[in-house]
Amino acid sequence: MPDDNHKRYFVSVNHGLIQDVRNDSNEFEVLLSDEELTVLQDLLKGLAGEDDYAFRRAFVPYKSADHDDAAEQFDDATIHLFQYLHDHGTDETRRLIDKMNVLQRLGNTGYQDEGYGGGSPTNK
Repeated sequence: MPDDNHKRYFVSVNHGLIQDVRNDSNEFEVLLSDEELTVLQDLLKGLAGEDDYAFRRAFVPYKSADHDDAAEQFDDATIHLFQYLHDHGTDETRRLIDKMNVLQRLGNTGYQDEGYGGGSPTNK
């Protein structure tokens, strides 16, 4: 139950929404003060901006997406948002994010996996 300084919100990352009531089963429940709500709103706006930038960069045919600043910035913004939701979420929200394994997966480039060795110029 939220204390006097914190209010319950439901966050839809897919839609970039923060609401007072649950409208979708895919929402994360968080408890936030007014200041923390402002931070979350900024994180969602920032993610939307990074998403737009990454989308526009996707059409540049000569640049590898896995070495693109736009993709890295989007991943960083996504990690920061999910970490914030995890930090301020209810027990259910934290369990769901842990189960999704999104925080560890986003930070893993995969370059340590087989196939990235051998000195190929395409495997930078």
